[in-house]
Amino acid sequence: MSRIPVTILTGFLGSGKTTLLNRALRDPAMANTAVVINEFGEVGLDHLLAAQSDDTIMVLENGCLCCTVFGDLVTTLNDLYHRREDGAIPRFDHVVIETSGLADPSPLIQAFLSDPTLAGLYRIGSVVVTVDGVNGPNTLDEHIESVRQVALADHILITKLDLVAPQKVRDAEEEALTARLRRLNPAAEISRIDRLPDSPAQAGQGQDGAFDIGKLLRADALEPGDPKADARAWLNAAAYTPADAPAQDHHDHDHADHAHDHHHLHDRDIASFCFTRREPIAREALRLLLDALQQNLGPNLLRVKGIVHVAEEPDRPAVIQGAQQLLHNLAWLDRWPDDDRTSKIVFITQGYDRADVEDMIAVLDRVASRTAAARARAQAQSG
Repeated sequence: MSRIPVTILTGFLGSGKTTLLNRALRDPAMANTAVVINEFGEVGLDHLLAAQSDDTIMVLENGCLCCTVFGDLVTTLNDLYHRREDGAIPRFDHVVIETSGLADPSPLIQAFLSDPTLAGLYRIGSVVVTVDGVNGPNTLDEHIESVRQVALADHILITKLDLVAPQKVRDAEEEALTARLRRLNPAAEISRIDRLPDSPAQAGQGQDGAFDIGKLLRADALEPGDPKADARAWLNAAAYTPADAPAQDHHDHDHADHAHDHHHLHDRDIASFCFTRREPIAREALRLLLDALQQNLGPNLLRVKGIVHVAEEPDRPAVIQGAQQLLHNLAWLDRWPDDDRTSKIVFITQGYDRADVEDMIAVLDRVASRTAAARARAQAQSG
């Protein structure tokens, strides 16, 4: 069964997230989309756009569903899915969830990876984050939630830069903020949107003249288990490693790929890096690694995803992904996407850097080696 992709729309208070969503709900591109929000009133819906509604779900004229959270999110999404299957509401093929401005998106990502109900019906498509171009730098300084939102984003939207004048100051502030966001999140796409278009016909108001709100919110990230998906593009390991840098084994502590601006305390607390290993990893060593990540990093492991060459399975790679204390069960690709058999694992952490993680992996390697040697001796003696 194909799982329904979910876009998480987040951003700190006042960053323009609700304005973005309000505009998106008027976009014909949002047809067949279910939008989950806290309250209808927060979005300022024009009820003239509604073709039908009840206490929790409003069906708009363009086919988009707007749903308020009742109870908890798991209950809401489970009910939405089954009402869709029963024909009580129009069929939707994508979900957008707007979080509160103070929300850390990592527990939500974790829920989609670990909750049996959600994991069976839905999957994370992308995380879109709005950052206020005027107040964003101060927000990043003062609120770690904002930093975590940026670190976990697939697409970052810088808003309200049109309020900065003159042009020279605006350009300088955009350059500084973009550089800071890029240090926090090397892999995210970063766009600037001065103001939201007033109608679908005016949707090309982004910095490159082709910004499309509906298309952005319905963008679907790759699912690594899909045979048609590009697993390398899903991992995007190159964003965390300079193009001319050789693959590094675990004992090479190179910090260049996650340097931070030492003027920003919260920024220094976030690390984004890619661990690479040429040699296959024994299944037992991988198991120890996943257990250690959950036990030692816990909530400070904001996100991890990787493609791993397991020694006992040379013809197909393992896919790992997780958030905070819970890691999703191992998935397996049918085959390697290319001739590169290097294991690559992307980490986004808080309070731990690359050296910490690689030191932990080195210890686990030694433990796994001793365990394998002891098992071999026991088998030899018993034989």
